[in-house]
Amino acid sequence: MKYFEGIEVNPKIMMGKPVIKGTRIPVYVILNLLAEGYTEKQVQKEYPDITKEDIFAALRFASVTTQFEELRKTEPQFVH
Repeated sequence: MKYFEGIEVNPKIMMGKPVIKGTRIPVYVILNLLAEGYTEKQVQKEYPDITKEDIFAALRFASVTTQFEELRKTEPQFVH
């Protein structure tokens, strides 16, 4: 299994944000819905063009890409 199978990153689509392959549905949208408690069926109702495999692809993509991210605690920067 390829970790990014089902995900497309193309600068001509959604300004290069990762999307479900063959759509303009960003990965972050799927993740946000799941984080809000949507079920697989509810996500598919909102976006009928995606499959269960697409949802899993979004989760795999997020898992792999955040695995190596380091978060640093910083103070918020405000512009005066």
